Amino acid sequence: MALVELGRFDRQEAYIVQTRLETEGIMSFVFDAGTSIADGSWLLIPVRVMVDDEDVETARAALEASG
Repeated sequence: MALVELGRFDRQEAYIVQTRLETEGIMSFVFDAGTSIADGSWLLIPVRVMVDDEDVETARAALEASG
């Protein structure tokens, strides 16, 4: 299993993407969501959604289908 970046999103959107992928049975991970919460800059830092390299094409198709 090698994780690859599916995309970068704002914090809330990253968790929405993760939930969407879970409904398709695709395991994903949200990286960097806790970065700089203390100083308030978390709104400026993109959050990465990571998936298994074998699932990346299926994950992209699932996100495109959902708009």
